[in-house]
Amino acid sequence: MTDVPIRFPFRFDAAFRPALVLVGVRPATAWVAVDDRDLEIRYGPWRLRTGRDNVLGAEVGGPYRWWRVIGPRLSLADGGVSFGSSAQAGVCVRFGVPVPALAPAGWPRHPAATVTVADPAALARLLGGPDLP
Repeated sequence: MTDVPIRFPFRFDAAFRPALVLVGVRPATAWVAVDDRDLEIRYGPWRLRTGRDNVLGAEVGGPYRWWRVIGPRLSLADGGVSFGSSAQAGVCVRFGVPVPALAPAGWPRHPAATVTVADPAALARLLGGPDLP
């Protein structure tokens, strides 16, 4: 790895693109960047940034039910956040210290984030997790 971030674009299912554009989520504003020190998620107006040392693991998952993953979502089961643009597959990244992402005030804090990037296996491998669901 280097100080230059590796960027993973989100995968966009055609059916959900129009609704996502309305909330500011489009290919130019949705990506995950990873470098030696940081993990940064940008999903339209939402951002999550944490140190790589806060990443406990990453696992590929999916396919998902669209109503559970499309858009910015808060899981009522575990408090995790999802940033979804595709129901096909994604990566769940687990954090040692929960991080803010959905609200500008920094609350709630999330123990995990699911992102539906175009290459979930590569992102999971980079973050030290298995690349198979």
